[in-house]
Amino acid sequence: MKIEYTGLSEMQGSLVALEGVSGVTYDELAELTLGSGERRYGRVIKIDGDRVVLQVFEGTTGIDMEHVNTHFTGKPITLPLSKEILGRIFDGAGKPLDGMREVFNDERSDINGSAINPVCRKYPRSCILTGISSIDATSTLIRGQKLPIFSGAGMSHNELAAQIVRQAHTMDSDEQFAIVFCAMGVKNDTAEFFRNDFQQSGALGRVVMYLNMASDPIIERILAPRCALTAAEYLAFRHGYHVLVILTDMSSYCEALREFSSSKGEIPSRKGFPSYMYSDLASIYERAGMVYGEEGSVTQVPILTMPNDDISHPIPDLTGYITEGQIVLSRDLEQKGIYPPVSILPSLSRLMKDGTGEGYTREDHADLSNQLFASYSAVADARSLASVIGEDELSDIDKLYVEFGKRFENEFIAQGDRENRTLDRTLDLGWELLSMLPRNELGRVSDKLLDKYYRGAK
Repeated sequence: MKIEYTGLSEMQGSLVALEGVSGVTYDELAELTLGSGERRYGRVIKIDGDRVVLQVFEGTTGIDMEHVNTHFTGKPITLPLSKEILGRIFDGAGKPLDGMREVFNDERSDINGSAINPVCRKYPRSCILTGISSIDATSTLIRGQKLPIFSGAGMSHNELAAQIVRQAHTMDSDEQFAIVFCAMGVKNDTAEFFRNDFQQSGALGRVVMYLNMASDPIIERILAPRCALTAAEYLAFRHGYHVLVILTDMSSYCEALREFSSSKGEIPSRKGFPSYMYSDLASIYERAGMVYGEEGSVTQVPILTMPNDDISHPIPDLTGYITEGQIVLSRDLEQKGIYPPVSILPSLSRLMKDGTGEGYTREDHADLSNQLFASYSAVADARSLASVIGEDELSDIDKLYVEFGKRFENEFIAQGDRENRTLDRTLDLGWELLSMLPRNELGRVSDKLLDKYYRGAK
């Protein structure tokens, strides 16, 4: 039996309230019919006795509180899914933006998804290569991992995201690989940059795009990553794809969550963000992984801009607790004109050790990565000393480390935004730079590997 409720008791921003409602559930989809016949949709965000609060996706502009009929559908928000979503562009709520028809769906799935049973989780092993040396060599992305990129306002994270979309691939070229790209709260020029880049490079054929503009309602910004992950889970666990999900910018998402929480009158926590932001972010990040008995996988690279470059800000802080490492972009490298400005020392992939080395990438990968970290750390010490006593007063080995640091940044970290380096090229370049240093300085590499790969003076 279809029950319609006439009129609204309250309206504030994108929120509307109804009185005398029964039998509805949290997150249920509601259909609002205006006096003009226009239909809008909302979801239940609060239930207080017989009072229900809805957030209207399209906003409340033009709604007459007395002449609106509300019907509750009895189900949550679902997304139409089929393999034809590949190559398509949608808005944050899953509606087509590319001028093509609605998806002819094989199934509809609840966008909130469900947590992967920890017992069913398969431990990640194989890696996903990006063609970017500073990521592939020292902070390798492992299939099924969630590895965020911590950036800052005005830095080149959008260019880096586009490059990852163009170049990312699995070690086995015969495997099905797809990318789900979700942009939240972006300006029109940024959205056009992503759209044009993917189309012109030919990458769009394996990409599903969800674009939420800065001018779109904040409810759509909150739905966007959930729609993206629902599409990724469908491709991974229904069709065996290995799916890389890129979410940018999670700071825009969190700010929408703060605004949403404030409009509901909730008590704020750190810097005005809701106290449940940790669990809300976890409900997104924990949808990455691999499952026993399933061929596919979901890997996440969330990108966030740290306010004032503050890594202790609640957004990067809480993200770091949930995810398995981080890639940190350096403003100092950015100002030197180095792209991508990946800061090697604070960057870390906690699952890297289990998906690199013999049998996975190359036998020297793990040891080479450790040695690059150690040697670049010594560069920082030498530079600090030089800032006090002057570079001319440094010892010969410290001068060598300073020179190594310059070449490491300009030849290894720096690469063109269209330069796709193979893993072998990346590792060989690492050995070429380490061979500048005396062999006795390379204490993180076994003698067996040094005999095979070291090219410097013995």
